[in-house]
Amino acid sequence: MERGTDMRSGQGTGREREPDWQVRRIARRAAQRARRARGCAPGGGPDPVAGPPNALTLLPWLLLGMGALSNIVQGKTPNPWVGVVGLLAFNSLYVTLVFRAFHKEAREAPATRWCLVALGAVTCALALAYGGNWLLFFPLLGLATGAVVRGRRLGPVMFAVTTVAAVVAGRSGGMDTLGIAYGTLLSGMVTAAILALSETVKKLRDTRQELARAAVDQERLRFSRDLHDLLGHTLSVIVVKSEAARRIAPRDMDAALEQVRDIESVGRQALTEIREAVTGYREASLAAELDRARGALTAAGIEPVVRQSGPPLPPQTAALLGWVVREAATNAIRHSGAATCEIELRSSAERAVLVITDDGNGVGSNPPGSGLTGLGERLALAGGTLGSGPAPDRGFRVTAELPVEPTGEEEDGERG
Repeated sequence: MERGTDMRSGQGTGREREPDWQVRRIARRAAQRARRARGCAPGGGPDPVAGPPNALTLLPWLLLGMGALSNIVQGKTPNPWVGVVGLLAFNSLYVTLVFRAFHKEAREAPATRWCLVALGAVTCALALAYGGNWLLFFPLLGLATGAVVRGRRLGPVMFAVTTVAAVVAGRSGGMDTLGIAYGTLLSGMVTAAILALSETVKKLRDTRQELARAAVDQERLRFSRDLHDLLGHTLSVIVVKSEAARRIAPRDMDAALEQVRDIESVGRQALTEIREAVTGYREASLAAELDRARGALTAAGIEPVVRQSGPPLPPQTAALLGWVVREAATNAIRHSGAATCEIELRSSAERAVLVITDDGNGVGSNPPGSGLTGLGERLALAGGTLGSGPAPDRGFRVTAELPVEPTGEEEDGERG
């Protein structure tokens, strides 16, 4: 059984199916990277360690107010109902601020700033009225300030809050003034730093996802271009040789069989090129494409004229020009109805120019197809240009220009 039949029936060798396994492995790796970028565990569920902080992570710090609540319960607080109202007001404002801090629009709203001012006023009033454990609300005020205030305003605001905490703690007495001031400053700055770092990590993850999507789109575009160029040329050659075999079979069976053998060879080569295109390994060889263009044009009844001048080209430049030769020859065979097709390659140390001209009239009046458009995009990425249109006298002309990239050996010689 032939190799192509084995592939279609799904019973080919492991070597033939190797590109499929490589593609699946690449897809699995991409999916794993995407899950990690979303903060998910390898199994697909959320990763609690990698998850960003949220409002719930700041609520347990309210336990610092347990000392003040204990004083109320034990009757150590004068006017306990005032203390209860103050405690409820503080907790309500604190919870409101930490939940608004994680939404940019709510965080930057004027109502949030007024809530922070009100929290500061309640904290100062409770600390001045009761002192002792009630001074521990200042670190909570610093924490809320660090969660709400961002950017350049954070430094001056935290300095003001720390100064107020030190002054109030110094007037109330009973607790270490320096400890209250240090706790207030540290809680605010550490909270702001952690939240800023979390937002930066989130932006980096979003950027990584965008880059991954861009890479997938670029690979899809590469594959579509390769597939169009490969199949368009190959099928055109197969059609031309099939027509030639049909025409000469009644007169010369041996010549017809030779055309059939050529069709078989072209089909096998196409299968190899498609597998290489799937795995991204294929590069068009300029010499091979020139030979194929000669054979295909001759089989189509078009006389090929190939002229080359200048030094050998680096592999990357030659590969790109090989795609141009393939596409232009395919268009000449399929559309032009030409009798002659001239392929001229001129190269120098700086640039390479490829001009392909036929004397037909098939594509001269039509806009460029997807093949020429894709080639133009490829050459533009390499710093080159691709022009196409009617020739001055008659027919159609494709002109490609590319800068000549130095090879690795030349670069080493220049450095030496």
